[in-house]
Amino acid sequence: MPDERTILAFDYGTKRLGVALGNVLIGSARPLEIIDSAEKVKRFARIEELIVQWQPDMLVVGLPLTESGGEQIATRQARRFANQLEGRYGLPVTLVDERGSSLAAQEIVGNAPDDAAAAAIILQRYFDALPRQE
Repeated sequence: MPDERTILAFDYGTKRLGVALGNVLIGSARPLEIIDSAEKVKRFARIEELIVQWQPDMLVVGLPLTESGGEQIATRQARRFANQLEGRYGLPVTLVDERGSSLAAQEIVGNAPDDAAAAAIILQRYFDALPRQE
């Protein structure tokens, strides 16, 4: 049976959230939108709308590690956000190393906001790490 899970991914930031969408069967991620609000209530209201609209089977959150792989303040914030997602929506949440995703996203979008492109890169990393079924 093919794996057809739909996944929403997030590039967490304190001011903006990048959101991407993908499907395991296709193994491809695409930027979806940027939630441009630092207000927790507004963020979660929009996330809930996206969950209702796309009916994801799981969520992915980028984990901002230091260059050497250590934790930092942003790492703890992203972990807390992932825990909040899991608690609010009852969906499994996977954390994915996001090192370099913002730089790669800037190469794609130039000077435009890159949060959604970064979320797509994070989700694509998740897909690329999955074992492929022949």
